[in-house]
Amino acid sequence: MGDTRIKVRRRRQLRQLMLVLGSCLVLYCLFFILKSPSSVSQFPVDDGASPRLPWPWPLSGGSRRLSEEKLNNLSLGEAECRATFPGLTTQIDEVVAQGPFTLKNTGDGGPLQGRIKDGHIYILHAQRKADLSREMVNSRTSSLHQLHRAILTSPAPLPDTVFTLNFQDQPFGTAWTYSRQADPNMRPKDPNARSFLMPHFSFWAWDLPFIGSMSRATGAITSIEQHETWSSKIPRAVWRGTAWYNSVHSPQLRQKLLAATKNKPWADVQSLQWTGRGDRDATNALPIEGFCRYRYVVHTEGVTYSGRFQYHQMCASVVLTPPINWLQHTTHMVRPLFSSSMDLDNHPSGAKLKGLWITDRHRRTWPVQYPPDQANIIFVAPDWSDLGETIAWLEDHPRVAEGIARRQRELFVGGGYFSPAAEACYWRALMRGWASVASVNKTAVDEGRWAEREGVRYEEFTLSNGD
Repeated sequence: MGDTRIKVRRRRQLRQLMLVLGSCLVLYCLFFILKSPSSVSQFPVDDGASPRLPWPWPLSGGSRRLSEEKLNNLSLGEAECRATFPGLTTQIDEVVAQGPFTLKNTGDGGPLQGRIKDGHIYILHAQRKADLSREMVNSRTSSLHQLHRAILTSPAPLPDTVFTLNFQDQPFGTAWTYSRQADPNMRPKDPNARSFLMPHFSFWAWDLPFIGSMSRATGAITSIEQHETWSSKIPRAVWRGTAWYNSVHSPQLRQKLLAATKNKPWADVQSLQWTGRGDRDATNALPIEGFCRYRYVVHTEGVTYSGRFQYHQMCASVVLTPPINWLQHTTHMVRPLFSSSMDLDNHPSGAKLKGLWITDRHRRTWPVQYPPDQANIIFVAPDWSDLGETIAWLEDHPRVAEGIARRQRELFVGGGYFSPAAEACYWRALMRGWASVASVNKTAVDEGRWAEREGVRYEEFTLSNGD
């Protein structure tokens, strides 16, 4: 009888112990689920799409503090580049993973083609300077200067290769280019059509009086951000641009922005009034650093990407934009908060508006949306119908707004992704990645074995620039 009572008591104790352990396990799992980056909201993704994984930046809101010496070091080795700027080469790695491709001769009427051999650049063929606009010539020259600097400062030899450099806004064929479609369903189906993203030409300089060199703009923005606080910034949304400069996907994007912000006290949105001197200056233009004096910066893509994006990302301001359609070499690092997930209780349409503008294309392109305490950018409706309400919500929640703005600058500036060091690292990774999968077509007799020509040395070419 005594033995029976002991056994019953032990079974009861065992059940109690298992209950306690089970409760602890549940609490443990809940804690890490809530803390995990996977707790961010995810859209259902269509079968066959290639969702972008969440950017692996610390979710605590903290940032690394890289020294000025490190940020200006143009001679970091490959391993040090990857350790210093994790995720920088994601766009290169994705295209390299597609495997080998064949590079064909584009001729003198196509993009510039050159070769890298023994650490030198040779121009095989290029469009004549007289056939290009001033901006096209400047962008081509700036990109070649960037490439040359990365080769010149490399601590290790770089592979010999033949390359195509497309300095046009629109990506096409197989080339180094400034942008590519963000939606995987919109990319070319040709297995040899590859867009390897290169840094924008403005990372060298932009020949506009309100922008100038990247080093000038970076210094001016830093000076503003060192003196401005969130409360001291102008509590309005700012934009300047050319109204008609839209893509075929959003043909009324900028006109709708002007209409949505007309006479609104929360907006400083103006179409640029060009002076007529070659569309290089405008009477109402702002110096590029001047946008950082505002709490909110409106970003619009153009025919494809917008080259001003990286300047806006240097600001400790909230960037507001429709979902981005064109990727530049660091665009994959943005962490969007969709306005449709915010409690826009001031909107006259109320809950009826929430999420109605999100399309399958948005879900494919940006399958992960981040909560306010993790985001570094805000995506608003493409017709700007919730722009005012989004800004009103942010004004009512200044700590949230300031956090989004701070995380943006901490990543791109504090993390060094727009630094000279990161730029040189990226160019060298681009050369290595491209050379690892590029196969040059040498079989066509009528091409005169184009890839084996010596070409014109870079130093000589830049003196005339194709004249």
